[in-house]
Amino acid sequence: MSESAIIEMPEVTLATPPDDKWSREKRAFLAMLPELLAKYRDQYVAVHEGKVVGMGADQIAVGKKAYQEFGYVPILVRLVTDQPPRVVRIPSVRVVREPAS
Repeated sequence: MSESAIIEMPEVTLATPPDDKWSREKRAFLAMLPELLAKYRDQYVAVHEGKVVGMGADQIAVGKKAYQEFGYVPILVRLVTDQPPRVVRIPSVRVVREPAS
């Protein structure tokens, strides 16, 4: 039987979650979700700077109002629900190329 080489394990570092504004707003939304479900179930909310700054039944209207008030900055507009997000499949054209002669 041949001897096996022992290789030192590489250092593993865990990735830290992104800290951009979009990610902070999403984390704030998820932290507030139980409270939001009690108040705004099946409504859309706009989250800016970790606070709810708008709500309503129409996603576009909620977003427009938030942008009018705070300017064009990242603002999370999301449906308050305890259901997982709907999966959407968008088919695309498949291009078949002729082999080169």
